Amino acid sequence: MKKKLLSIFGPLVTAGLLLAALFFSPFKIDAGNPALWAEAASSMSGNVLRGNSIKNNAVRSGKYVPFFGSSELSRISPFHPSVLAQKYKRDYTPFLLGAPGTQSLTQYMMMQSLGSDLAHKKVVFVVSPQWFIKGGVTRAYFDAYFSELQTYIWASGIKKVTEEDRYLAQRLLAYDKVHHDADLETMLAVIAKGEAPSSGQQDLAKLHINLLNREDELFSEIGLVSKQKSIDKAAAQLPKDYDPLSLDELASQIGAAKTGNNSFGISDTFYDKRLKHRLPKLKDSQSRLDYRFSEEFADFQLVLSQLAEVDADVLFIIPPVNEKWSDFTGLSQEMLQQFAKKIKFQMQAQGFHNIADFTDRAAEPYFMEDTIHLGWRGWLAADHAIAPFLDQGITKKETYHLQDYFFTKEWQERSPEELPHTGDTIH
Repeated sequence: MKKKLLSIFGPLVTAGLLLAALFFSPFKIDAGNPALWAEAASSMSGNVLRGNSIKNNAVRSGKYVPFFGSSELSRISPFHPSVLAQKYKRDYTPFLLGAPGTQSLTQYMMMQSLGSDLAHKKVVFVVSPQWFIKGGVTRAYFDAYFSELQTYIWASGIKKVTEEDRYLAQRLLAYDKVHHDADLETMLAVIAKGEAPSSGQQDLAKLHINLLNREDELFSEIGLVSKQKSIDKAAAQLPKDYDPLSLDELASQIGAAKTGNNSFGISDTFYDKRLKHRLPKLKDSQSRLDYRFSEEFADFQLVLSQLAEVDADVLFIIPPVNEKWSDFTGLSQEMLQQFAKKIKFQMQAQGFHNIADFTDRAAEPYFMEDTIHLGWRGWLAADHAIAPFLDQGITKKETYHLQDYFFTKEWQERSPEELPHTGDTIH
């Protein structure tokens, strides 16, 4: 009987002891290693995004500029921000903080976890129109990037509950994954009611934070795959000197060479793998999509609130949607212009005025790489805003003036056609 029990439980006990030994050992990744920062800067690794040790040290160093966004950052071409910064030896290196499926909730938690490391720094933020569907970020994408560590750190730091705190707690509780951790669920429920966590809950949160920090120190390097080889290869295609006209010609040439098998101006590879065999089903499939009314507007307000909290100097980029493709799928370009009006109002009414809005350039050849992602000429156009913004010192002169109104259901459902002039205070 003893032998049988040993054969059943022995491996479990051994595994537990080995795991305990690993957690309490002095071993950890060297999060202060510049070589590790360089590898992580283009990796867009989930462990880096959910953790704190690597990205926080890199941003704190001042050697990297945070580029927040989603899937558009993962597509390396000669005109990607990381490539242009390297080729033309600029004074900044982008640290890509995003991945396919990261939206405002994930971006906010990353910003919040950076804390003072983001204070008074330059930031580039790509706002994708397709985030703003009904319901905001989907459960699958939320689950993929949800960070218990970052959430515990935020919750444990609350002394007096703000409208921002209440909104976030209520929003997080709408996702099933949060309910898998009973201690975290209890803290969020308390905050959602407008109460600060008790001292006992704070102490329990610190235990979780210690364990999760240790996990981050041990495992955040796992799955970290740098895009440096792709960046080097793309940079080799660029001319020695930066000349806007010649680069635009090159972007058009590359775009033409890579979009030869379809009439949408979409890269051949994307078209063959994702669209070619589904065209009949995709015809008019987006005619009912509307990005003007979404919980994502309130989620985006969290982002603005955190950027204001740390007094960051921010450039926002709003990409268009490929017009040839939207004509095919029925997605309204007029609706997209209305979306841009609403999101810009939300930013400008609160003091965020550095906005590169490209939604009116949806028909330009080779501006988009596929249906919704900036392409060769699109990234080059974005660079005309990014480079001068990052080349200057801190340029922000206005004081941010946040309005809790933008957390409300009324704002989420408000029609852009009803909006007052930009900059007006609304109630």
